[in-house]
Amino acid sequence: MGIGKKLKEKWREALAAVLPIMGIVLALCFGLAPVTPSILLCFLVGGVMLIAGMMFFTLGAEIAMTPMGERVGSCLTKTKRLWLVLALSFLLGFIITVSEPDLQVLAQQVPAVPNRVLILAVAFGVGIFLTVAFWRMLFSIALPVLLVVFYGIVFALAFFVPEDFLSVAFDSGGVTTGPMTVPFIMALGVGISSIRSDRHAANDSFGLVALCSIGPILAVMVLGLVYRPGEAAYTAAAIPEISNSAELGRLFVTEIPVYMKEIAIALFPVLLVFLAFQVLALKLPGRSLTKILIGLLYTYVGLVLFLTGANVGFMPAGNYLGQVLASSAHPWALVPVAMVMGYFIVRAEPAVYVLNKQVEEITDGAISEAAMGTGLSVGVAVSLGIAMVRVLTGIPILWILIPGYVLAIGISFFVPKLYTAIAFDSGGVASGPMTAAFLLPLAQGACMAHGGNIVTDAFGVVAMVAMTPLITIQVMGLYVKLSGRRAGKRQAGGVGEYAADAFALLPDDAIIEL
Repeated sequence: MGIGKKLKEKWREALAAVLPIMGIVLALCFGLAPVTPSILLCFLVGGVMLIAGMMFFTLGAEIAMTPMGERVGSCLTKTKRLWLVLALSFLLGFIITVSEPDLQVLAQQVPAVPNRVLILAVAFGVGIFLTVAFWRMLFSIALPVLLVVFYGIVFALAFFVPEDFLSVAFDSGGVTTGPMTVPFIMALGVGISSIRSDRHAANDSFGLVALCSIGPILAVMVLGLVYRPGEAAYTAAAIPEISNSAELGRLFVTEIPVYMKEIAIALFPVLLVFLAFQVLALKLPGRSLTKILIGLLYTYVGLVLFLTGANVGFMPAGNYLGQVLASSAHPWALVPVAMVMGYFIVRAEPAVYVLNKQVEEITDGAISEAAMGTGLSVGVAVSLGIAMVRVLTGIPILWILIPGYVLAIGISFFVPKLYTAIAFDSGGVASGPMTAAFLLPLAQGACMAHGGNIVTDAFGVVAMVAMTPLITIQVMGLYVKLSGRRAGKRQAGGVGEYAADAFALLPDDAIIEL
């Protein structure tokens, strides 16, 4: 398929992802929650940039980020030196995280901790946990066991971290696995598992994002214990006031260079790592290398457009809508409205597209892109409903996160391993820039209007969005497993077809010798 046809396909996919949420917001603006013309115009321009950005990003991820990650991952595991694999995995995690744009935003929310210290600590945490993830894949260690251990440590530390700092710490797990790093890290997992011939290789190709999301949470919590910050910071999103079209143009034009610089800094380490592997080991032919470099350019353009549209166009709209809905005569209408928004907005997350495609390919269509999309949408809708209840009532975040993670990890011992790994990856993937640029400001605006504590009640939305898909995707897996068993029992009278089904329904750890 030529580039022109691929761009048309990606354009249609981007329209299908972004138009529903734009339609919902416009319906609110002309009905329940009127906004100023300035905000509406910014939102519309931002929406167009989101669609264009998503089109270029998904094309770039397909022809550059995914092949790069897979080749680097398979190259890593061909060496016989375990210490070298683990050292390189730590280095990869560290340098990719240091340049993640969302991490710079997180650093601004924690004034008591120096920015450089927080960034290096979070990058160190991601590097350590990427090493753990590689180690798990190489030795086929069960993911649920590691999740029990590490989340046990997280929630034990949570009782000693200052309350005003807790929500920011849990949010950090989602914001540091951004749209630039996630496709590369996920592709690394596919590349590493590709050299294994056992039947668990596909299961273990997922789970890297799941473990890498724990590193930032632990790192920020440890900093909270060391520095004992009194509270996190909150800076309200600026509400633009535009009097003419020229001012509207200047608003976006002045911000584009900022994001061009940020994304260039973010992509440079990935490019550097790939070129080092190219020179030392990969030796790709010129045509393949040129294709990857062109794909990187698409990725760069896509992320610049997407983040500019999200942060300049969508962020003020989210904040203002939250204020209007929470200060209306029926503030509880915020809950169902946020749930409907959450259901559709997750489909516009750039990395969600990459995850869904990769899941469908790895499972040969057994877990379809549509099924993954539905599972994620339901999960995020539930999380937004819970988050808005927190905004209106002030329920402590641990009252929700502890039962939620206990349920998610408990289910993991009863569902197929592949669903568990995909579910925990999906949590980090779903909490991307659309969550940070629209849903978090929505909660912050609502909390401000309702008179709540923004730092304790509004922050935590990212953590909620990262938690609920863990449950919904695994419930899908449990349903598939149980329905498969029922189908097997109904066919028990036969021999041929049932034998194939019985093999498919064997426990993950069963060993058959022929």
